[in-house]
Amino acid sequence: MKILFLEDNFPPYNNVGGAGTVASSLAYELKKKGNDVFVITSVQDKSNEGSVEDNGLKVFKIYSKYHIRWQAYLSLYNPRTVEKIKKIIEQISPDVVHAHNIHYYLSYHALKLAKQSGAKVFLTAHDAMLFHYGKVDNANKISPWAQLKKYKLRYNPFRNLVIKSCLKYVDQIFAVSFALKDALVQNGIKNITVIHNGIDVNCWELAPSVVEGFKEKYGLLGKELVLFGGRISLAKGSRQALLALELVRQKIPEAELMVLGREQLPGAENLGWLSGEELKVAFSSSDVVIVPSLYLDPLPTVVLEAMASKKPVVGTCSGGTPEMIVDGQTGYIVDPSDTSLLAKRIIELLSDNSKAKSFGEAGFERVRKEFNLETQVNELLNWYKSIN
Repeated sequence: MKILFLEDNFPPYNNVGGAGTVASSLAYELKKKGNDVFVITSVQDKSNEGSVEDNGLKVFKIYSKYHIRWQAYLSLYNPRTVEKIKKIIEQISPDVVHAHNIHYYLSYHALKLAKQSGAKVFLTAHDAMLFHYGKVDNANKISPWAQLKKYKLRYNPFRNLVIKSCLKYVDQIFAVSFALKDALVQNGIKNITVIHNGIDVNCWELAPSVVEGFKEKYGLLGKELVLFGGRISLAKGSRQALLALELVRQKIPEAELMVLGREQLPGAENLGWLSGEELKVAFSSSDVVIVPSLYLDPLPTVVLEAMASKKPVVGTCSGGTPEMIVDGQTGYIVDPSDTSLLAKRIIELLSDNSKAKSFGEAGFERVRKEFNLETQVNELLNWYKSIN
């Protein structure tokens, strides 16, 4: 089967956020199962444009760059990319086109091009961008007035209507969590089924010596490490993380907040944006992982990575996190606006190694059985084959 992935940010060429990581894992796993897999992605450096063979994948990199002010227009039809996408699709003649995040550079018009080629077309929604411009707080219907008020000159009154017209070319939409599906349905998006993201736990086991070397490199020996992964933003709960850490340090002075993100967070140990083996070592080096998102975070990849690393997770009550964490068994679910409770749960796990280990082991078993990459890929293949 010839399968073409569309993803704005496909690592390592343009790795921003979890959607690209998910798409990459799926692409390589589908290749292992004997499929011919191709990828179209974007790059924002003209010198990086072109095609490349990457471990059996044929990756087409299309250059596109513009000011975010024009996203509500160019995300619908991007003249820099659509003709190139059309030519690549004609060249490959894929059986299946599976789009992931295309709301920056590849544009929603690519869905029409895919269907016109005769391919079966699928779209995975990793966020609320099918009806919104950014992050949403809940699954309620978002009014056009609210969007105009918030996004001002970036607002396009026809954006959502055009996106819905493009979705008519999609045979099936996948949402990564039930929380995201509810939000999509509330805002008029139909034809949705839920397929949770998966992870290959076999890739996350590391030797203790590697972990010790990492701690020594970053000056973390003897610290009680609380890991926060993701963009440094209010929505992701970075302020909640810092406020909770202040309370944690009153009880556990050696506690350190370890941040994996490009931006700097004052008062924390900032390691920068890690990937590959070093990312895995960072998770293995931590004692507790926190995900204090203040918005409908659809299905944070950080939670899966923490569970694969056998770490307990203190996660938000919003979005898809409660679909992964079993409260009181693999970690804790909290309202991150209650920083006292967030701190209390962190202290509890840092102070009780037996409980932390038990939660970590239970989380590992849960992710191995319920959120594994093999299951996700098999579900997708069943859908690819079921559409006539």
